[in-house]
Amino acid sequence: MPTEIQKIYTHILSTLSSKEQLQLATLILNNLVQGTVGVDDSDTWTEQDQLDLATFSLQYAMTTFPDDEEIAE
Repeated sequence: MPTEIQKIYTHILSTLSSKEQLQLATLILNNLVQGTVGVDDSDTWTEQDQLDLATFSLQYAMTTFPDDEEIAE
């Protein structure tokens, strides 16, 4: 059973020329971009996150290579 989008494509878009289809695609994509309210930055690293990672990495390196003085230089 075709979805509504497939029906629209079959009955309307397939009758358009390639140029018209590209123009429609451009309009749709531009509309989607303009409709974007904002960027979800919930997965970005704060300065504190970066400091925590650096601290953890250094602590891990010290426990992994406790007697290797060349690495510490």
